[in-house]
Amino acid sequence: MPKMKSHSGMKKRVKRTATGKLLHQHGRRRTHLMQKKSSGRSRLDDSTSPVSKADAKRVRKLLGK
Repeated sequence: MPKMKSHSGMKKRVKRTATGKLLHQHGRRRTHLMQKKSSGRSRLDDSTSPVSKADAKRVRKLLGK
């Protein structure tokens, strides 16, 4: 049986914490459309947030965990 390969795109987008939670960056951060948004909005988008429970199972499978 061949080994499961982890999804290289998902590895770049999701980080795993020591407790096993999955964190991801907000999208829409590096675009020219952010020029008209407020600084506070930019800082909120700069933070990481946990992956939703609905997606967590699929993301874990892609990471090979």
